[in-house]
Amino acid sequence: MFKKVLIANRGEIAVRVIQACRELGLETVAIFSEPDKDGKHVKMATEQWRLEGQPAKVYLDGSQILDIAKRAGADAIHPGYGFLAENADFARQCGEAGVKFIGPNPEVIHKMGSKIESRRVMEKAGVPVVPGTTDPVTTVEEVRTLGKKYGYPIAIKASAGGGGRGLRVVRKEEDVEQALSGAQREGASYFGSDEVYVEKYLDHPRHIEVQIIADEHGKIVHLYERDCSSQRRHQKLLEEAPAAKLDKDLRARLTAAAVKGAQALGYSSAGTVECMVSGNEFYFLEVNTRIQVEHPISEMITGIDIVKEQLLVAAGKKLSFSQADIEPRGHAIECRINAEDPLKNFMPSPGMLTRFELPHHPWVRVDTACYPGYTILPFYDSLLAKLVVWGKNREEAIQRTRVALKHFIIEGVATTIPFHIAMLDDAAFLAGDVFTTYVEQDFMKRFSASAAEKNQAIKAAGATATGAAGATGKNGNGLHGTKAESAETAIIERADTRSFEVDVNQKIFKVAVTEMIDPSKPRTQQSQTGRSATKAAAPTKERAAKAASAAGTGKVQSTMHGLVKEIMVKEGAAVKSGEKIMIFEAMKMESDILADRDGVVKEIKVKSGQTVDAHSLLLVIGD
Repeated sequence: MFKKVLIANRGEIAVRVIQACRELGLETVAIFSEPDKDGKHVKMATEQWRLEGQPAKVYLDGSQILDIAKRAGADAIHPGYGFLAENADFARQCGEAGVKFIGPNPEVIHKMGSKIESRRVMEKAGVPVVPGTTDPVTTVEEVRTLGKKYGYPIAIKASAGGGGRGLRVVRKEEDVEQALSGAQREGASYFGSDEVYVEKYLDHPRHIEVQIIADEHGKIVHLYERDCSSQRRHQKLLEEAPAAKLDKDLRARLTAAAVKGAQALGYSSAGTVECMVSGNEFYFLEVNTRIQVEHPISEMITGIDIVKEQLLVAAGKKLSFSQADIEPRGHAIECRINAEDPLKNFMPSPGMLTRFELPHHPWVRVDTACYPGYTILPFYDSLLAKLVVWGKNREEAIQRTRVALKHFIIEGVATTIPFHIAMLDDAAFLAGDVFTTYVEQDFMKRFSASAAEKNQAIKAAGATATGAAGATGKNGNGLHGTKAESAETAIIERADTRSFEVDVNQKIFKVAVTEMIDPSKPRTQQSQTGRSATKAAAPTKERAAKAASAAGTGKVQSTMHGLVKEIMVKEGAAVKSGEKIMIFEAMKMESDILADRDGVVKEIKVKSGQTVDAHSLLLVIGD
């Protein structure tokens, strides 16, 4: 068995892996970017090593990470998900360095990293695939020809893509050129390859995936399926296991095909075979050669610790169970709680968590790396926590999830909790009639309309309350404010041991220091200083309301750290108010920057591919 595992990741998945390592008695090594130095995974690990370089890129620096593994004496690396988890070159480099990569072998990762190659493998294994090309396409004419062959809509997909990145849906011929360039651009930007392919786009499919796990002795089992159809821009928002209203025969064919495909690959480790289900048929989508974000719901219904088993099989152990031992029990739901505002087009909301209280119920699990005072950084994705709830059936799981969401208190940033609560009350969701288009084309219309009605009611009630307050001389909630003031000014004055971290050649050592205070001297000044610092650190909720704002001045600025993905206009071009002028990316989400006024583009201050800080001037529109 391994002795020390380096976790090549951050956030909640790093915490999850450390927890599994602790159960197995393994030492752990945490790596972190400078802004992540106070991360929960850093505090939990046996050793802490700082990464050098730009925060947005250091977790992708395979050479540096492998060097730290050698210096720390780690004999294995767990990549989590994202970052280097599906990087075949990194997996190969680990093997060459004598460090075990906890995942499938590099050849399998390489094959499944290409959508084109994975389609070929699955077709050969007899797994159904969506009608489409098995060869890359490069020209507009090729795509238009395929559009006529398959019939619109079609999907143009980056061969190395995933999670909706590098995917464009084309519904009419005249949109092919823009869609092709967009898919190629995203493929090159996110995955280092502009290779794309085309397939028939299924308009109302369900996104259902099968969890598999295999040892290095040829034994492969499945842990049944998960329904991940509740998604926006191909990013999952809520998952459940097992899938509702899934025919028993279809389930049997789906899970058997997943195992067959894994056998054809010679797969080992944990992984997921993703499929699209349309009617009573299913089609292979992709294989994720890593642990999935939504793995906890499979753990909840099977009782199997997937991460722990992943560590064990990587160490050469045989699976401790057979397919006959796995009997799903009950129903589980996972809500991805993100720092995003669902009423502002899911705009990312970085900032400090001023309050973070978890729901404490016997049927609830929360996977998170957050805590009160934790800062949501703009360099990484916006996931705050995964709320996982179990019930003896789907109806009970839904009701329990409602209760848990209402007891999950987060303040300081906008979150998706209101969205999840509303979804669990939606008639279509309750009936199990959820497709990949459900959120964007159906549910969000009802959600936005309902939110608008509530806002109007709140404004009306607020006006009445203000009038009443004016008459009574009290504040808006009818109180004189003494309770609120005392809560703000109450500061505990005590001297205790403080912990510091000392950086010596990137390795972090913990030092404890106890402050010696003369009790005869007043500490009023210290208290006032602490109070001022607390107030200064408090963020505003509107800190990241939009990716860029211009407020009608013509001076378009970024409101957060991000990347200029594409500039749609040139200097001297005439633009109209509301016209798309740039594509901007922040916290792994793309958003459109629009002209705020009619005019002419006078100056473009940035270039495509440039990273900018908050409040950077991007472009100037003049008369």
